[in-house]
Amino acid sequence: MESAALTNVLLEDERRRVRAKDRLYVILQSIGWLFCLGTQTFYIITFPAARQSGQSVLCTLCAVAMVVFLGWLITHFSRPLVERWGWKLLGWRALLPRIMALSFVQSALWSAIGYGYYNGLLGMPSGKLSVWVAIVISIVNGTIMLAVWWCIYFFYHLFDRLNRLEIERLRLATSVKESELRALKSQVNPHFIFNSLNSLRALIEEDPLRARQAVTQLANLLRYSLQSGQQETVPFEDELSVVNDYLALEQVRHEERLRLRLDVAPDTLQLPIPPMLLQTLVENAVKYGISARPEGGEIAIIARRENDSLRLQVTNPGALESGSERVARVNGSTGMGLANAANRLRLLFGERATLRLRAGEPGSVVAEAIIPLPVSHA
Repeated sequence: MESAALTNVLLEDERRRVRAKDRLYVILQSIGWLFCLGTQTFYIITFPAARQSGQSVLCTLCAVAMVVFLGWLITHFSRPLVERWGWKLLGWRALLPRIMALSFVQSALWSAIGYGYYNGLLGMPSGKLSVWVAIVISIVNGTIMLAVWWCIYFFYHLFDRLNRLEIERLRLATSVKESELRALKSQVNPHFIFNSLNSLRALIEEDPLRARQAVTQLANLLRYSLQSGQQETVPFEDELSVVNDYLALEQVRHEERLRLRLDVAPDTLQLPIPPMLLQTLVENAVKYGISARPEGGEIAIIARRENDSLRLQVTNPGALESGSERVARVNGSTGMGLANAANRLRLLFGERATLRLRAGEPGSVVAEAIIPLPVSHA
């Protein structure tokens, strides 16, 4: 249903674009030939020598108007031929010889019909020059004028084609971005569900009451995962709530080995963040900062608003393999979850967003995300 609606919208946009282009052609074509008629009229009225001897101004203007109208018809009805021959898809190197040849043929036809009507049917004299010399001069002048006309015409269509190609490129890039983002989301969600199920399985036999509570928390996680998967961002408060459910499940397994410290500024709760971002950072901290250490440790979640961005930090015990700041291996971690999170930030916010691992206080690792705020929140 959505695909059909999108197709209809695109078709309607294309029809609107074609209608607008046709209107622009009619307007420019009319203005151009009316300008030509106006300049000829001004020349004939201002300079009497421009008229043939014995001709009235009105007769000369009628003849000129006929010739201009004939030029309008020739250029207008040549467009379907150019479309059929595929000239609009050619480059300038192949197009220029064709323009000159077509302009010559059109000019010869224009001159033959014009002089045939002017001298043959009306019997008007050709002036000091013979008819053939006048026709040759007319063909040369007409070829130059029509060649300029066609160059302007094809330049517009070349610009229009490049513009449409750029639009298609942007549409394709957007489609690829959305597909990549959906793929990254699908990689994140099953990962945290698997870990939560492991915690629930360990709890069922030991404490059935606590197990029922854990089922509710897991249901909250699953519901959030399904709902947030359709959104690019969610309020930080929602993400924090689901992380509390996740940590409650993990505390069943780790007990006092897992301690939590929250340092969250109130003005950050409604700021938008990508869904499952905080979950990914906390999950990584539990897996590689708590599970890997017999004594466990403390996980700290710190959130601050700084100018036009949200700075989010998750701290856990551990040490980087090297002193450099990176999203990479931590205590044997492959970094897949963090790499996915970094890619999602890049796709959503571009290069302004960052995600890095760095050494914190001695014996601690900090996963830090900088999330640019939209204009409405900035």
